[in-house]
Amino acid sequence: MTGETDLSPARLRHARFAIAGVFCAHGAVTGSFATRIPWIQDHAQLSAGTLGLALAFPAVGAALTMPLAGRINHRLGARTALRVLLSLWTLALILPSLAPNLWTLCFVLFVYGATAGMSDVAMNALGVETENRLGRSIMSSLHGMWSVGALIGSAAGTVAAHAGADARLHHLVAALALTLAGLIAVRGVLDLRTDTGGEEAPPHFALPPKSALFIGAIGFCAVFAEGASLDWSAVYLRDVLDTDAGLAAASTTAFALTMALARLVGDKVVDRFGAVRTVRVGGALATAGGLLVVLVHHPAAALAGFGLIGLGIAVVVPLAFAAAARSGPAPAQAIAGVATITYTSGLIAPSAIGAVADATSLVVSFGLVTLLSFALIVGATVLRQRPVTAGVPAANRDEPAPIRP
Repeated sequence: MTGETDLSPARLRHARFAIAGVFCAHGAVTGSFATRIPWIQDHAQLSAGTLGLALAFPAVGAALTMPLAGRINHRLGARTALRVLLSLWTLALILPSLAPNLWTLCFVLFVYGATAGMSDVAMNALGVETENRLGRSIMSSLHGMWSVGALIGSAAGTVAAHAGADARLHHLVAALALTLAGLIAVRGVLDLRTDTGGEEAPPHFALPPKSALFIGAIGFCAVFAEGASLDWSAVYLRDVLDTDAGLAAASTTAFALTMALARLVGDKVVDRFGAVRTVRVGGALATAGGLLVVLVHHPAAALAGFGLIGLGIAVVVPLAFAAAARSGPAPAQAIAGVATITYTSGLIAPSAIGAVADATSLVVSFGLVTLLSFALIVGATVLRQRPVTAGVPAANRDEPAPIRP
């Protein structure tokens, strides 16, 4: 990569905050959309079943178009590619509330997911490049900022819904505001361009390299546990433990809160202990949480268990993206591969948990989540990075970094 020559500490700090703003804006789109799904369902006159079908299309769109992101990144350069793709994503927020029926909604949600996935790849690739130049881990906190953005977007959406605002107007205003915020944030990110004279352009539709498949498998386990816990934890407390609706909802809150907090502080842990040790300990915590959920049939144990699962898996996906970017010569292509696998996991996890529960029980379903959490302990070694140059930060090699004053 080539580009701007000013990589002073002050410039790098500015770039780090700028890319954090990009992650926040990206997450705010998701939060804004999620809170108005009931309005969209009523507007398109959908049943619960047909709504579920439509909501599968964002993940399909993302999975099918993410492999294009590497070519776009190469052709336009990191900053310009991010500017274009992030703007397409924020503006795509306008589309779902305009859909009058199922098939229109499926189409616009495919487009919505496609722009989400490609911009996701672009911002993660630039996040890893910024991390490389800073010489310390930032990917966990960047994903934490995504969660903060999702919280901001969902809070604004909740206010709009309680006020009875038309989602078409709400999403138009939100899309324009987030597009402006995203464009401002992108101005501060690193301007990296591929040296086209010495590097061959990736194919238009690049399949993920083999190295990304093993790293993606670790991401798959973490995202499966995340999707299962977010969508089914409240149901578990209500149906298995016979709790009231308020306590059941608290399980989802406990999971999301511990996950967000862990991501915001996770970089310090990664810098101190390295990616492999961090994921192993995280896998142990998530496994312990899963065992609490399935073996100790008490609401307090379940709440603690879901909190531990969130804490344990929080940094896995950021570290998987970082490891993928450093696994070969085409960072965006490798990130696209890992992202495709993790999006697929997020797509199938809720329905897989439901299918296993129908065949057996929810307890057995979360036994599967516990096994996948344990797989993080076993498979964490795929995140180990060989030191390529002396400038590679220690957090991305096998050994922990020294403690900074």
